[in-house]
Amino acid sequence: MKIDVLSLFPEMFTGVLGSSILKKAAEKEAVSYQIINFRDFSNNKHQSVDDYPYGGGAGMVLKPQPIFDAVDHLKEQSQTKPRVILLCPQGEQYTQQKAEEFAKESHLIFICGHYEGYDERIREHVVTDEISIGDYILTGGELGAMVMIDSIVRLIPGVLGNDDSPIQDSYSTGLLEHPHYTRPADFRGLKVPDVLLSGNHQKIHEWRESESLNRTKTRRPDLYDKYLRSKNKK
Repeated sequence: MKIDVLSLFPEMFTGVLGSSILKKAAEKEAVSYQIINFRDFSNNKHQSVDDYPYGGGAGMVLKPQPIFDAVDHLKEQSQTKPRVILLCPQGEQYTQQKAEEFAKESHLIFICGHYEGYDERIREHVVTDEISIGDYILTGGELGAMVMIDSIVRLIPGVLGNDDSPIQDSYSTGLLEHPHYTRPADFRGLKVPDVLLSGNHQKIHEWRESESLNRTKTRRPDLYDKYLRSKNKK
């Protein structure tokens, strides 16, 4: 997968993409990252990328020209049709299912905005997906892009040590994940459930499934109801 990010603050990505799983994924050549300052595509001598909004109002708005030209440049280099993702509070709520969808793509372009917003023509003519990572406002799209990149790259086959790991994640199954335990079996009088020490894989599977259902019902009743509806349709 090829991932391009358009940002006014490329340095923000150095630590994240150069660490842990995201770094190892690049070393395995499962993914390549390119962080581009779209100010470099500005066609004025001051390299400005924002301007006052028509009609007045607070804040500045990102101009269309630098972003249009930057995306055109990246598309010209691409061998496939990329998904162009706009990080935006007005966008579709990000989910694990969306991460799984993006993980099947070969080229993603992220646009990270700042200031008050984007010129509407960017949304209408450049972007394929508008995504919000939650109902809150950040100073820019960089942190949202990092969250998305992390959640997507870990789903690429071969990136994690065990390809079954992402399949069993919370949300991937429609339920929250069951509890986990490791050694010692007795820590300060706090004991691991006997069923996990039994060696009976069928009973362990049933226990995990039951715990997953109970945990989802208690902590996320909305997900639990959605899961039941989906099961009833089958």
